[in-house]
Amino acid sequence: MGSVQVTHVKGRNARVSRQCLGVVRQDHRMDRQQEFVLRTIEERDIRFVRLWFTDVLGTLKSVAVAPAELEGAFDEGLGFDGSAIEGFSRITESDMLVRPDPSTFQVLPWRGSPPGTARMFGDILMPDGTPSYADPRFVLRRALAKAADMGFSFYTHPEIEFFLFKTPIKPGQPPEPVDQAGYFDHVPQGLGQDFRRRAITMLESMGISVEFSHHETGPGQQEIDLRYADALSTADNIMTFRTVIKEVALQQDCFASFMPKPLSTAQGSGMHTHLSLFEGDRNVFFEAGGRYQLSKVARQFIAGLLAHGSEITAVTNQWVNSYKRLWGGGEAPAYVCWGHNNGSAMVRVPMYKPHKENSSRIEVRTLDPACNPYLAFAVLLMAGLDGVERELELPEEAEDDVWALTEAERQALGIDPLPTSLHEAIQTMERSDFVAQVLGEHVFDVFLRNKRREWTDYRAQVTPLELERLLPVL
Repeated sequence: MGSVQVTHVKGRNARVSRQCLGVVRQDHRMDRQQEFVLRTIEERDIRFVRLWFTDVLGTLKSVAVAPAELEGAFDEGLGFDGSAIEGFSRITESDMLVRPDPSTFQVLPWRGSPPGTARMFGDILMPDGTPSYADPRFVLRRALAKAADMGFSFYTHPEIEFFLFKTPIKPGQPPEPVDQAGYFDHVPQGLGQDFRRRAITMLESMGISVEFSHHETGPGQQEIDLRYADALSTADNIMTFRTVIKEVALQQDCFASFMPKPLSTAQGSGMHTHLSLFEGDRNVFFEAGGRYQLSKVARQFIAGLLAHGSEITAVTNQWVNSYKRLWGGGEAPAYVCWGHNNGSAMVRVPMYKPHKENSSRIEVRTLDPACNPYLAFAVLLMAGLDGVERELELPEEAEDDVWALTEAERQALGIDPLPTSLHEAIQTMERSDFVAQVLGEHVFDVFLRNKRREWTDYRAQVTPLELERLLPVL
């Protein structure tokens, strides 16, 4: 009995030693990154450093810090009034800190010749230096820590769609697309091709790798796919991506929009996102000989996504307009189901590439490009991990086009609809202990309060359709 106790103590001490060693290595890595940032700022004559973070809704915020103050900001953070940021703090506890993450340092290429401007993402802290419960980046960090405790790393790969419109945008009138091209169309001297080339060049100059780009189905609609990266880096990259696209559009005398459904006559913009879990260098979603080469973990992960599909929809599709896309057809997923290479399903299992085990993945098709990527990735990860922890069984796949089935056929197959409006999504999320736990009580309450206000404002509006159809006859 004594030997067992000694073995246990040695094992525990070994784990503590490894943890301590990990902390030392992380601190040393941070010191090197900070030194690189300070040296680069001096060598490249950077006069302004912008610290980026998002509010609860995913709106990008920015504060500029002088290079001379940056060393202190690394150590202690930079103070700001959190009560002025949506969802950060109450007026009675407004003092907050933003501490730059040196691993995210990049020079902003659109700021022109020296003196230059750079940016870093920041983590929001309370005055005592602890992470802020209101910081969306921390919400994702917390979910990634849970995955790490289970031995997993979480990787994501987004396919981001958006529209380009001619300027000026005229109030009260539909925006005018820059072209009338369609899927994969090659438009000689088309603005979209030149736009994508410039945008990709700018993204890659900031260390953001692009895998594909092409014209999408809708007029003026574009798609640019980012390469796989860990989920936190991908969320940062999406925020940078949206800023770069807006900046390039201004340079091209057009307007870029990530609105999920800006045109009633064209399909909306999605952000289909590929997910995978790794244990070290091993893709745990892959199993040779498994159905579609999916492992047990992958099947349980998908089952978790489906089990929580409706209650996380308010996070992955957070705007009133998001439901115009989900329920507007055009291959948008509106039902809780999965399928192999089935574009109408909420979760799609892409075709397996022989001899490329690391390419095994799943694709969630519900997300749109206007979501808060930190919160969206957090709820997706935790939903999947819940399926793994509870060893949920994967239901039968949807083999047909779900949109083409009748309501009775869908019910017979056990295929439930996703929320049909923001109001319904809010009501579903309100009842979810799961989402409350993932987001944390503060973010959960603030998010719902804001979405209820958005729905109330929307419901009070008289739409052009009502005026067109009802005013002449009533």
